[in-house]
Amino acid sequence: MSEKTRRARALTAGAGVAVAALALAGCTTTATPEGESNTGGTITIATTNAFTSFNGDTPEANLDTNGMVGYLTGVSGGLGLGGFQRLDKDFSVLNNTDFGTYETVSEDPLTVKYTLNEGLTWSDGEPINADDMLVSWAINSGYYNDAILDPATGDVTNGGTQYFSLAGSTAGLDTTAFPEIGDDNMSMTLTYSTPYVDYELVNPIGKPAHVLAEKAGVSEADFIELLKTLPKGDTAAPVAPNATLKAAADFWNTGYDVTAMPTDESLLVASGPFIVTDFTPEQSITLGKNPNYKGEMSPSYDQLIIRFIGDSNAQVTALQNGEVQAIQPQASADTLTALENANATVHSGNQLAYDHVDLSFGGVFADANVREAFLKTIPRQQILESIVTPVNPDAEVLNSQIFLPTEGDQYTTAVAASGYDAFTEPDIEGAKALLNGATPTVRILYNTNNPNRVDSFRAIQQSAQQAGFVIEDAGSPDWSSLLGSGSYDASIFGWVSPGAGNAALPQIFKTGGGGNYNNYSNSAVDTLVDESQVTVDADALADIKVQIDTATAKDFYGLPLFQSPGLFADNGSVTGVDYFGGQTGIVWNAQEWTLAG
Repeated sequence: MSEKTRRARALTAGAGVAVAALALAGCTTTATPEGESNTGGTITIATTNAFTSFNGDTPEANLDTNGMVGYLTGVSGGLGLGGFQRLDKDFSVLNNTDFGTYETVSEDPLTVKYTLNEGLTWSDGEPINADDMLVSWAINSGYYNDAILDPATGDVTNGGTQYFSLAGSTAGLDTTAFPEIGDDNMSMTLTYSTPYVDYELVNPIGKPAHVLAEKAGVSEADFIELLKTLPKGDTAAPVAPNATLKAAADFWNTGYDVTAMPTDESLLVASGPFIVTDFTPEQSITLGKNPNYKGEMSPSYDQLIIRFIGDSNAQVTALQNGEVQAIQPQASADTLTALENANATVHSGNQLAYDHVDLSFGGVFADANVREAFLKTIPRQQILESIVTPVNPDAEVLNSQIFLPTEGDQYTTAVAASGYDAFTEPDIEGAKALLNGATPTVRILYNTNNPNRVDSFRAIQQSAQQAGFVIEDAGSPDWSSLLGSGSYDASIFGWVSPGAGNAALPQIFKTGGGGNYNNYSNSAVDTLVDESQVTVDADALADIKVQIDTATAKDFYGLPLFQSPGLFADNGSVTGVDYFGGQTGIVWNAQEWTLAG
């Protein structure tokens, strides 16, 4: 769940599983598939965060804008427009039957078969087949890993190898055997060791097999043969890393990160209706129509330009001036007023997202008393009233790390059990008593380009200093790249959920989880998290989540702040923009947009 997909991609369900210059240069368009209607033209929108990677499934690149591009091009490991499933406005699962189908072959053991449609190709013309599904499974299952990681540092402790670095988790994805590949190489069947709670959200399509094979220095056929013959990793008996698989994994982990438009066109290969055609760092990314896409979601317009404009007022000005046609700004009372004055059409609602303060386990916060003391100083009600209440007068301080107020009785039950509501107002005297005269230094990381995070930092700084804490400003515009770096003691950021599934639990709360940036480790919570991934009974699963929520509160993990309000707006020149509170934000139905008139 992230603005910081690092969801804010960040956080993805599925197999694995956040001011620009006005000029744009080098924009290109692609051909329209034969027989398809084309109204032509360009739609330009604005989002807050800049694009940094063509692989938003790693911890370092797990940002919302990266996830948006992955969703549209179909090469993320989660739900998207170029795989088996996507989400509808109400977060129900829509099957992309023009791509393929999946069926439950058996419930005991849980066995699921994925079948691709005939004739599908990647944007570079290479066929999409079971090779691609097998590679996606290999990446997301952790099948070949034989490393044991230190929960505090993430370092390998047994001489083994951790191949692919996932923002999500492999929890629940264990299979009884290697996948069964169909004779025609168009199907893959997975048999799970235990029931997997999110099996219907597994999308075994991500990066193309032929590209990763090329980066590993072998043919696709040889790469697939390697995956079929390489033994399952055994942490009790680690072996030397396989050089070919390691080369493929190293490229997957970092090779898609970019600071300029790639000259290597293989980084752009897509399976969805959109393909990236241009990228200007810190300014914009342009997506054209994938000429080899054969589904029903090809847009009627020629290209989509996503501009990166961090300042909400600048987004509104760009909308009013016609420089962009739709925006997804930071929600605030000032932004709403500006949009009303601009006569814009506003689409608003709650996001499946929340802002929170996390404490790093180690350093100054190794002492539970210091953690508790710091949490006692956080002025959550003040932060709520400053940031959210002007937009949503009915909003309340958030008292769960897992449930949101919009989830009704489940949220109420969690709050009653966890005790997070005891930290609504600061208790400076209680904090002083716990510190017993000590004056700990706390470095706080946050996004200096986000006004809401700046306001939260300042409120916490002012309050914590009253109890004796020395607060150091560790804020940075590059905050996301610093998460998990050990360069700070507390962090303020947001998680945004994809809207379906339970992959967030191991991602955030399990020892060594891909989004566990604060090195939280509790063996009892690890057990609960593992149980959550194989518990299909809804009531039992809800109880497990409440237990996890309660355990984090007792460990003084940090504090949730508020459920985030969401806001889109358009100037009437594009039709189809509709509010969606999930991870993909404003682009969730970009394939359906049309130019007005």
